Amino acid sequence: MKEKPNYKLNKDDAKIINLFSELGMPKNLAKTLIYISRVEECRSDDIETGTNLRQPEVSIAVRELSRRGWTDTHEQKKKGKGRPIHVYKLSADLTDIVKTFEKEKMSQIQDIKNNLTELEKIIGN
Repeated sequence: MKEKPNYKLNKDDAKIINLFSELGMPKNLAKTLIYISRVEECRSDDIETGTNLRQPEVSIAVRELSRRGWTDTHEQKKKGKGRPIHVYKLSADLTDIVKTFEKEKMSQIQDIKNNLTELEKIIGN
């Protein structure tokens, strides 16, 4: 069930974030991803409050999530003057994101194996 934007990350979320982090995902990116996955849609300040991240950290994370195609953004006009507010929503299922992340990591593992094999060949000669 999706929560309201005033959601706060909990212990289960922290476990997921730590696992992502141990696998090489920046912690701020993992926090932002999990927060957005828990709410229907949210603004930057919702993410800041729910994750205890600062505005620049949220901006960087949201930009990366967007670059990866994992979030959608639309603008919400403010009353009166001022720039519109960006509203974020997860555009991919979290399990699909995990599968994509897994493929990236498996590719990195294969690259490491190939480099080690090459190194052994060179040193062995």
